[in-house]
Amino acid sequence: MSPQPNSSPYRRVLLKVSGEVLMGPREYGLDPETVARVAGEVKAVADMGVELCVVLGAGNIFRGVAGAAAGMDRTTADYMGMLGIVINALALQNALEAAGVPTRVQSAVRMDSICEPYIRRRAMRHMEKGRVVIFAAGTGNPYFTSDTCAALRASEMACDAIFKGTKVDGVYCSDPHENPGAEHIPRISHMEVLTRDLRVMDATAISLARENAIPIVVFNVRKPGNFAHVVSGDGLCTVVESV
Repeated sequence: MSPQPNSSPYRRVLLKVSGEVLMGPREYGLDPETVARVAGEVKAVADMGVELCVVLGAGNIFRGVAGAAAGMDRTTADYMGMLGIVINALALQNALEAAGVPTRVQSAVRMDSICEPYIRRRAMRHMEKGRVVIFAAGTGNPYFTSDTCAALRASEMACDAIFKGTKVDGVYCSDPHENPGAEHIPRISHMEVLTRDLRVMDATAISLARENAIPIVVFNVRKPGNFAHVVSGDGLCTVVESV
């Protein structure tokens, strides 16, 4: 597939989506309709000519921190979470290819019979050829979250921005679901996010993005068509950037 002419201000971006988004209305697991809808969001951006990679979480299947809190060894729990991310990655790959989007899954934990190992230059070449790359199994190390993996891969891939898909339209001064009058913050610095403990992403991820001057665009991924709108420079969002 030949890359399309780029109609966005971004050349290459990374999309971070939590596993909970893929649950849809379910209490756990994968909702096929929701996965297909997320694939449609990714396709819309890929069709704009933007080079695109994706990092998923696994909170819909297994969360390492929760397993550790229940008495499980943290390292074991985190490896189980990595396997959950691979499951989500394969589901999204299937939905994307069903929509006609060429896709590759690269895992930080070798699983050669089902996906490629993570190789930086190969991943970059895939994106240059118009393929969407899904990074699976986190960083391959325990004690690091999928948010940190997103910041790491975005740095390695020289992405212009990280797009953090959430259930709200960006960063607010307080939880908008609990406080309907919460003020939306259109722009904020990485340091202020850390200082105010706004929990956009975990502190390690924010620090890594700050160190590499990568903006984080927080937007509502559950709103149909919103990913493409925000990548185009439209739509309600919050930009976390260096100052």
